[in-house]
Amino acid sequence: MAAKSNATPLPPWGSAVSGAAGAVLANALVYPLDIVKTKLQVQVKQKRLAGQQVSTDLNHYDSTFDAINKIMKDEGIVGLYSGINGALIGVASTNFAYFYWYSVVRTLYTSSQSIPKAPSTAVELSLGAIAGAIAQVFTIPVSVITTRQQTQRKGEYKGLLDTGREIVKSEDGWSGLWRGLKASLVLVVNPSITYGAYQRLRTMFFPGRTSLRPWEAFFLGACSKALATIVTQPLIVAKVGLQSRPPPERADKPFKSFIEVMKYIVDHEGPLALFKGIGPQISKGLLVQGFLMMLKERIDLLFMLLFAYLRRVRETKLKQAASLAAEKAEVAAEKAKAVLPFTMK
Repeated sequence: MAAKSNATPLPPWGSAVSGAAGAVLANALVYPLDIVKTKLQVQVKQKRLAGQQVSTDLNHYDSTFDAINKIMKDEGIVGLYSGINGALIGVASTNFAYFYWYSVVRTLYTSSQSIPKAPSTAVELSLGAIAGAIAQVFTIPVSVITTRQQTQRKGEYKGLLDTGREIVKSEDGWSGLWRGLKASLVLVVNPSITYGAYQRLRTMFFPGRTSLRPWEAFFLGACSKALATIVTQPLIVAKVGLQSRPPPERADKPFKSFIEVMKYIVDHEGPLALFKGIGPQISKGLLVQGFLMMLKERIDLLFMLLFAYLRRVRETKLKQAASLAAEKAEVAAEKAKAVLPFTMK
């Protein structure tokens, strides 16, 4: 059942907590797909030579299912959850920052309007981009470390802190933790397209609704994420290439920009390789965004109910305090009347 239209909106921190909680739960459910799409995106194949396709990687994956089978055979089920701790920390921090700043900038925008009205699609995308850019600056180090962990070979696995130290000790130094920042800033269009499309589809399919059923939120989240992923996939592949270890052919020489990564991929594999890993990327995106928005809607509703309960408790206590004060005033007035005749005499 939809909530009433006069429901009090959540404060920025409430939206941030619900977004972060929903993102962590959603990503934990589909984390193996995240591992697979990362491994598919970082592998580089040589062009066909003498009618054969040779891989420069120790392990080459032909598809999502092939990757899952080989990882399970090589590392067991644990291999499908490599780097999950860092990934979930990154997901929580990124989504907390994104939803917090999105809520802040959206509130500032709507309050600045002389005539209150829903933001247009262009404005929604712009607000999402601003929020995403602010979030990326603060949270990209965790993303860099997680990508490194996900692409470590068997027997080379290191924890979150050890991987961070390894990056800092490389030729990039501390700036290595912000590798791919430019690509990430360009990629803020992904969540902005996702959330902007979500809001626009919501007003189209469910106008006037302040609360959605779980399947409705899932449907809108999945559709919006699929659109954003298709548009930004080449940049996603380039960003992963920047943040992971360079391929063996480059003798461990890191890429300097996402343009260099894209050129390298096109030269060695052709332009279609810029969309490699799009299968698990979209599958993961559909499921994560669907679950995220479904869970966020539920958590938002719980927060609203909690705030409404706290307001009622506060109002009840204020009424009780006012009633008690009034009773005391009456008692004092009665005492004053009883004493007054004696003082007059």
